[in-house]
Amino acid sequence: MIVDVKVPTPGESISEVELASWLVSDGDLVRKNQELAEVESDKATLSLIAPESGKISLLIEDGALVKVNSVACTIDTSVEVPAEAVKEPVQPEAAVDTITPSSGAAESTSSEKLSEDTSLHSGSAASIKSTPLARSMMAAEQMSADEVLKGLKKLSSKEVEAILEIRAGKVVVSSASPETVTRNEERKAMTQLRKQLSKRLVKVKNETAMLTTFNEVDMSALMELRRAHQDAFVKKYGYKVGLISFFLKAASLALQKFPMINSMIDGDDIVTPNYVDISVAMQSPKGLLVPVIRDVNIKSLAEIEKDMNSMATKARSGKVSLEEMTGGTFTITNGGTYGSMMSTPLINPPQSAILGMHNIVDRPVAIKGQVEIRPMMYVALSYDHRIIDGKDSVSFLVDVKKAIENPAIIAFGGKSPEETLLGL
Repeated sequence: MIVDVKVPTPGESISEVELASWLVSDGDLVRKNQELAEVESDKATLSLIAPESGKISLLIEDGALVKVNSVACTIDTSVEVPAEAVKEPVQPEAAVDTITPSSGAAESTSSEKLSEDTSLHSGSAASIKSTPLARSMMAAEQMSADEVLKGLKKLSSKEVEAILEIRAGKVVVSSASPETVTRNEERKAMTQLRKQLSKRLVKVKNETAMLTTFNEVDMSALMELRRAHQDAFVKKYGYKVGLISFFLKAASLALQKFPMINSMIDGDDIVTPNYVDISVAMQSPKGLLVPVIRDVNIKSLAEIEKDMNSMATKARSGKVSLEEMTGGTFTITNGGTYGSMMSTPLINPPQSAILGMHNIVDRPVAIKGQVEIRPMMYVALSYDHRIIDGKDSVSFLVDVKKAIENPAIIAFGGKSPEETLLGL
């Protein structure tokens, strides 16, 4: 029986996707529920899953744009699949291994140094580096490494000299002849995710009245709190608590105090949710993703950190779903991870504001008339001035600053312990 495997639907508004990469080869034997390919839309990366076991026939090439629900491949279920017949996912072309022909097995060489025992003689393929794709092509054509070598051009003195210089440990840069210097360019199509991201960034710039306000935060108290209690936290929950979780919680309290920053424009209306779902910008192999941490205002720091760890793992593997990136009311991005001192982050539409964190640097600051060295961080709030006034934006950022500099405020719902005690 032939079973059609169709391209999945990433969302209602998406009719075309890109088949990013096949994880199996044409003619492979696959098992039910095995991951066959990665399908990339302008919003998320999905997996193509085998509905049944059998022999697969690929109908679409890597990188092809295809319609949703079109047939990507077929599976012949009449072919029995032994347990040992299922291949591991195809490794990227960039991975380099070593082929050792059966005729004269020799120890493989590393990518940095040729073995001292490797001899230079005609027709020998004692230790030839090749990619997995090259090996599979040779296997399909029943070719050996020796046969491939014989089909290449003859060796000249230049090749011999190059090998001798490598053995001698010489670095050939300035002495390279004009014939050996290459000036190549690589061209590849933008992914659907990158295309959509480009459109959204330009749209934000052109369709919002974006303004940015800045402040600086003394991170001493928060860093000391984490140092003092990190071991106990890990012992109880099994994972560390990061700085960004405190910023999420501090922002959620400030957003409830200044609800317009948690609002968005819908036509001629202003929509203000009574919940706080914060999108967190995360880098992935596919580009920038912004998964959403739901109900931050009612979650504990441990619950927020657990959600953050889960989303970060999914982002690194490109498995964040469309639902997990939809519906945020506010965004936080941390450029400090990459060393950014200060930036003006772009709003994530249809939201109206975004908080930017930056790197922590020891700087001299005035504390009660004395100059002290403190770990300081610049923070930035970009906001849509059409619905958010300057007073609210500045006050919001000040409240976040206060909560981070005095973490007890977070525990008391946005007020200082003294204010709570006095009932203020």
